[in-house]
Amino acid sequence: MSEHIVEPRIYVRVFAALMALLALTIGVSALDLGLFNWVAALTIAVVKASLVTLYFMHARYGSHQVWLVAGMGIVWFLIMVVLTLSDYVARGVIARP
Repeated sequence: MSEHIVEPRIYVRVFAALMALLALTIGVSALDLGLFNWVAALTIAVVKASLVTLYFMHARYGSHQVWLVAGMGIVWFLIMVVLTLSDYVARGVIARP
């Protein structure tokens, strides 16, 4: 089984991108975007998680099984988010005594 060799400069570029996204996260947290604060934060977090998964966890060069497991992890995460948000939204519907 042959492994893909990743050049160190790619790791340096990914690290630089992660540091730039960290600075962007800090910058966005100082802004008042109203309802879009969570959208911006979640978008930046998804991009950072994707970079870590693709390059540092070597999913980019993995087999179809690796992509399947990563995809199922994303599906499971989305299920948990939907269940959490449905509970949060339903709290306003239930009448309080």
